[in-house]
Amino acid sequence: MALKKRNLSATEQILEALEERGYRSTAPRRTLAAAIGVQKRHFTAEGLRRQLPPTLGRATVYRTLKLLVEAGVLCRVMLEDGDLHYQLSHRGHHHHLLCVLCGSSQDLTGCDIEDLLAATSARHGFELSGHWLEVYGHCRDCIQNGRAAA
Repeated sequence: MALKKRNLSATEQILEALEERGYRSTAPRRTLAAAIGVQKRHFTAEGLRRQLPPTLGRATVYRTLKLLVEAGVLCRVMLEDGDLHYQLSHRGHHHHLLCVLCGSSQDLTGCDIEDLLAATSARHGFELSGHWLEVYGHCRDCIQNGRAAA
């Protein structure tokens, strides 16, 4: 369930996704959903945790992030340096174009990688259960502003 319902806020959609999966809307989850709902860029679990009251446990943060990824509300973003970030998912399955200079992220949809992976997996007798692709480079703004030339 990517965030799609226009009449609901991101926070409300996050809580609804949890409830649809059988999880109660507890006070810690509501606090966490509100903090996630206002994120403008990708974020780390620890960065998010620092924005929350100290009474909200680390396990609750990590467990809820995992549930939201499984529900399709959040997607994982692996930066070039190996740091794992999260961002709200406004689409179904997709990949990311990540600028190594400014850190911007763009969704890459309509990627034909599924057909290539299916054919390659079949050729090797491998049963594919999923994939995750991040593409690193320089965004249009960094190129146009001359930052990519350095």
